[in-house]
Amino acid sequence: MLPKDAVQDGAADDAAGIAAPGGAEAGGGNTADTASTDAAYARLYGEPLLRLPNDLYIPPDALEVFLEAFEGPLDLLLYLIRKQNFNILDIPMAQVTLQYLKYVEQIRLSNLELAAEYLLMAAMLIEIKSRMLLPQRQHDIELEAEDPRAELVRRLLEYEQIKLAAYDLNSIPQLDRDFQRAEIFIEQSLIPVWPEVNADDLQAAWKDLLKRAKLKQHHKITREELSVREHMTGILRRLQSSRFVEFADLFDVAGGVPVLVVNFVALLELAKETLIEITQAEPFAPIYVRLAYSPA
Repeated sequence: MLPKDAVQDGAADDAAGIAAPGGAEAGGGNTADTASTDAAYARLYGEPLLRLPNDLYIPPDALEVFLEAFEGPLDLLLYLIRKQNFNILDIPMAQVTLQYLKYVEQIRLSNLELAAEYLLMAAMLIEIKSRMLLPQRQHDIELEAEDPRAELVRRLLEYEQIKLAAYDLNSIPQLDRDFQRAEIFIEQSLIPVWPEVNADDLQAAWKDLLKRAKLKQHHKITREELSVREHMTGILRRLQSSRFVEFADLFDVAGGVPVLVVNFVALLELAKETLIEITQAEPFAPIYVRLAYSPA
């Protein structure tokens, strides 16, 4: 493998040679420059690339291949132990620590923030290894001192159990990953919901009443004082005797247009004060009027 500087110098020489193929000079004319630019594969440092290079230099940091991905120091340590079939209850600390430090040194050169977490585990391994090299005191021998690797072994076994459980959970089919949930919308309601009366329907019903009133009107010149409040009372009295009353039945067509107008105004006032309800079972169906339900 060539040194990095040598490869870069070679690439620069190739780029310089490619810029003017066939020994042509740069100042050959505008027509030649335009033709050369159109035939170029690409542009390198602003110059047209007229032929493919024989070799291609790739910087060392341009490509990274991760053969194994580890989720943390314990994952790496467990990988080193299982790969070499070490007994996890009797870990050879010298070999494992040496291999672990080599890996940490590699990631420290590329990612210092990631290496900090691994360095903490490396310090723990070196401490365990140092404690195992120290001679035991007579008092510790008589009391059967705890193995310095016991805490590390406990953490590794717990991590392995959690990792295996995670694999089992991941194998279970998951919603929106392995399958989709079938959905169907069913409208269920115990209380009937009546559609709201459209203003156009109410206006059409009123126009029909006016048309019928004009057909049956009498030519009598009289003066009559009509009270909206009295008509409101009459409408309420009429609704008390039946649950639903059709809109047209609340009006006396024989009374003429003035009576119909006052009666209709009284009906609107009752609806405004929420004393009555104007309902309709479906579009273009007859309009009914009933007393408003008072809360219990």
